[in-house]
Amino acid sequence: MMNLRRSNERGQTKIGWLDSRHSFSFNRYFDPRHMGFQHLRVINEDWVKPDTGFGTHPHNDMEIVTFVLKGTLAHKDSTGGIGYIHAGEVQRMTAGTGIEHSEFNESQDATVHLFQIWIVPERRGLEPGYEQRKFSAVDRADNLLLVAARDGRNNALTIHQDVDIYVSSLTEGKELSHRLCPTRHAWVQVATGKLKVNGVELQTGDGLAVSDLENLSFQALENSEFMLFDLATMR
Repeated sequence: MMNLRRSNERGQTKIGWLDSRHSFSFNRYFDPRHMGFQHLRVINEDWVKPDTGFGTHPHNDMEIVTFVLKGTLAHKDSTGGIGYIHAGEVQRMTAGTGIEHSEFNESQDATVHLFQIWIVPERRGLEPGYEQRKFSAVDRADNLLLVAARDGRNNALTIHQDVDIYVSSLTEGKELSHRLCPTRHAWVQVATGKLKVNGVELQTGDGLAVSDLENLSFQALENSEFMLFDLATMR
């Protein structure tokens, strides 16, 4: 089974400094047909204008993964942590028992483009914390690069849920494949470009939910960047 979520069907929050597209219900955007997929709760694609950002706000009991495609995002939190997420870097924040943080584009002339993903954790009340790593363009090229996993294998970030997150930059004409174990599911999110997934054509911003399939095949119709979420069944 495959369900396509077209880019132009997503929810949108557009204010002076932010353009955000929501694959699932988020904030004032509510659609009971799109409340998440398995342990995936939020996939937001954000463009943050220069010298603007998200003021201090709270989170709890959520794994929040931020992947910056372009620009640099500064962050501060209530534990005293401060840092920057640069293009090509992935950050995992465990909100756990509660954390407050802010995210800001300090550039005076460049918009930051990022994806922020919320994943329901395996248990409530985890200790808040961060982990961040840069994943090179070379390692992502024509490869499914593991960037987060429950066991943190292969130098991936450790995420507190049974989910594997991959990123890829696939050259036009190239192909990749991925095997899904029985009872597992997948979500494919296209960041840029155009590709086919098991014959279904996806373009920039499109998402695809996959269940009850053993193998996924990816064919780039043009140079493409995408994320793959390999997910356990939510119980």
